Order: sequence, then structure tokens, then C-alpha cells
Amino acid sequence: MPRIARLKIKGESAVYHVMSRTALDGFVLGDIEKEFLLDLIKRLSKIYFAEVLGFCLMGNHFHLLVRMHSGDDYTDDDIKARFMDYYGRDREIEFSEGQIPFYRKKWEDLSEYIKEIKQGFSRFYNKRHERKGFFWSERFKSVIVDNGETLMNCLAYIDLNPIRAGLVSRPEDYRWSSIGYHLQADNRDNFLSMDFGLGEFNVKEEYKERLRYYRRFMYEKGSIEVRRKGLGDKSQKNDDIIEDYEIKAIDRFRYRTRYFTDSGVIGSKIFVDRVYRQFKDNFISRHEKKPKLIDGLEGVYSLKRLSEAI
Repeated sequence: MPRIARLKIKGESAVYHVMSRTALDGFVLGDIEKEFLLDLIKRLSKIYFAEVLGFCLMGNHFHLLVRMHSGDDYTDDDIKARFMDYYGRDREIEFSEGQIPFYRKKWEDLSEYIKEIKQGFSRFYNKRHERKGFFWSERFKSVIVDNGETLMNCLAYIDLNPIRAGLVSRPEDYRWSSIGYHLQADNRDNFLSMDFGLGEFNVKEEYKERLRYYRRFMYEKGSIEVRRKGLGDKSQKNDDIIEDYEIKAIDRFRYRTRYFTDSGVIGSKIFVDRVYRQFKDNFISRHEKKPKLIDGLEGVYSLKRLSEAI
């Protein structure tokens, strides 16, 4: 059976939750591998029209939440500057005006972006471990994610991966995740965007306010109870320190997570229906598909058995 075309929105910005697993047994991504993979994602995100909102690098797979922008949003000078950043001082590769359409199309493409991340990491890993062959096991998965609370739910799911795996007690203690990067590295180089498309953020323009807002949201979704030093306690001197906490009923969020990985589209009813209409011909089923409300996620919809389109 031929592969079904990946769902990729063209001509406008769109958010995707991307997941990819290794082909090797065990947890082969150690700290050195994760450091290289993170640096590679950061470097390529400055070249591609990619706005990274979240990530989590685990021992045998990674998650990436990224907003891909249309190439039409960038000027010819922007593309030339990115070309120079990409190839550096390699004088054998010269830039010509005729290449602009090619790079405008390439750097807006989610598949090209992820392919370059995976290929670049595979070369590094194989050289470091003196091996040959495939590193990644499968075609990467991707889910189109609506803005607003759907996006925040998806990001919380990503940041809570180390909790579900039992690696840490607090999500921000895990170094190789977006919440860890925010709190341990202070979002160095402004790598991560906090533009979730929420109306409430119109009055929460400062980075620290947005981070506090999201962190509270994540703790509530993860059922992480703070017994002392609440997240919203303005009197506390350092609200980045949370003590005497416990994890409660994490399964309340875990049972919904398949929607963030196995759906093709997730979001409001209007958003899911609009995207479905755009890609209706991509689906195998002859029956009309309708957005399905996700239990426990108020106002968030998905499509039944949409994974066949990924």
C-alpha cells in the first residue's frame, strides 16, 4: 500500500507535534547525544522558518512542537542571510538570486526540516559509535495542533513525558525538555517561543508572566500538587523553587495522550473540521469524518482513527 500524504498546511503558519523513535534497542540517547540533538535543532530552527515552542528528548525518541511559517512571510534578503548562516564561509557554495524560490519552498517545509534534523543526528551518532546503518526506526509522526489551550495541552503532554517515565519528580528537573530549558537555562538565546495564541496573553506580554501561566497550567494537567509555596504566590521571593510536592493521579492526563500522538489534527471543532475539509481526499475511509470531543479536555476535538493519515 502506498504511503498516504502527510498533512501539511500550506500558505499559512501551522503548529505540528512531531515524534520520532530510534531503530536501536534500549535507551541509546545519552547526555552527549541529547546535547548534540538539541544544538542541531536550535541551529536548523534559525535556518528553516521554524518557531519552536517545545521539545522533549528521551532515551529512545524525541518530541518537537514547532510552528512552521510560510516562506511568503520572508523577504529575499531574509533568505539570503539564512543561506549565509547555513553555509558559513564555504566559498565553494555561492548564492544566486535564482535559488531564492528553491530555499523559500524548502525552508517552509516540515518534512525537509525534520529530515535534516534526523539525517544530521544519524551521521553524528554513527560516527561517534563507529557504526553504519539506520538510526531512526520509522517515518516520523506529526499532528496538526490548534493554537490556544489545545497547544498548551499538547506542550504539557510533551513536558510531562519524564514524569510518566519515572525519570524525575518535577518536570522542570529534566534537563532535556522545554520546561527544563526554560527554568535551568533561562531560555538561552530565546530559543523557545511562548506564543501560544491565547487571548489571555494579550495582557501577559512579559516572558516570566507567560512562563508562570504555562507552568501553573502544566502542574494542574499533570496533577502535581504543591503543598507549600504555590505557583501563583506573588509574595514568594523565588517562584521557580517548588518544595514538598507530590504527583497525584497522573493517569488522569495519561489516558488522553494518544490524541496528541495518533490524531492527524487536534483542536477546536471548527479548526478540526476546517483542516479535515482541506485534506479530505487524503483519507482512506469513504465515510465522512466528524470532529470528536475528547473526554476530559474541554472544547478540544480530534478525528476518529485519524492515525491512518499520518
